[in-house]
Amino acid sequence: MELRKQKEAEFHNKLRREALEKDKDAFKYLTSNIKFYSITRKSRTFVNNRLLQRCKNRKVLDYCCGNGEIVIFLAKNGAKAVGIDISPVSIENCKKNAIREGVDQNINFLVMDAENLKFADNYFDIIICSGVLHHIDIKKAYPELARVLKPEGEVICDEPLIHNPFFQLYRRLTPHLRTKWEMEHILSKNDINLAGEYFDRIETKFFHLFTLLAVPFRNLPGFNFILRILEIVDSILLKLPFLSWWAWQIVFILSEPKKK
Repeated sequence: MELRKQKEAEFHNKLRREALEKDKDAFKYLTSNIKFYSITRKSRTFVNNRLLQRCKNRKVLDYCCGNGEIVIFLAKNGAKAVGIDISPVSIENCKKNAIREGVDQNINFLVMDAENLKFADNYFDIIICSGVLHHIDIKKAYPELARVLKPEGEVICDEPLIHNPFFQLYRRLTPHLRTKWEMEHILSKNDINLAGEYFDRIETKFFHLFTLLAVPFRNLPGFNFILRILEIVDSILLKLPFLSWWAWQIVFILSEPKKK
């Protein structure tokens, strides 16, 4: 295994071991950015609704599945679900979580290199990539995603963006929260446009700029009201081309794979 992949596997093994949760100081240190995910309701709802509309009785791949939250959601809603991850600890956690949720018979979990998928051509109807692509080499990932996706299928990608200088400053000030590769490969507009070499259709939707102002209020009464107002602001202002790429996250959907 390449050194960068070893480092990714080691980092996520450490992050997801049960022992970490028992060490409160270490857990807080390595997951201090979790507070920002309190405001991601809008993007999560968008992705979940799209999956719900399409996943039943379909072959769906959770591409780098982490602890398995999404793939378990898929299995509960009728998908023929598969979860892969380079981290053996993550896959073990997935199996335990699937047993606890009663869907372990409906999911196949595999330790696998995302840049070298062990699936046949045209195998999946849907692939979900949630916070994944900046961990890997997209020049190797895109052709593999296009290869295993059925001609009428789609890849749903939910990723952070690199263009906001304030977000980048935060990332530089918190190097312990991510690997060096991850820090250097947050997705840019050019990275997303690169997908056009492997897919004929790319749809984009931007999320989370002004909603981040709600983070300090996440544990206070009125948080949901504040978040709702800021979601409305984002829904208007992130339609502006000069501002949209400053968003924290983008959901982009790849379809019509180019078969080579």
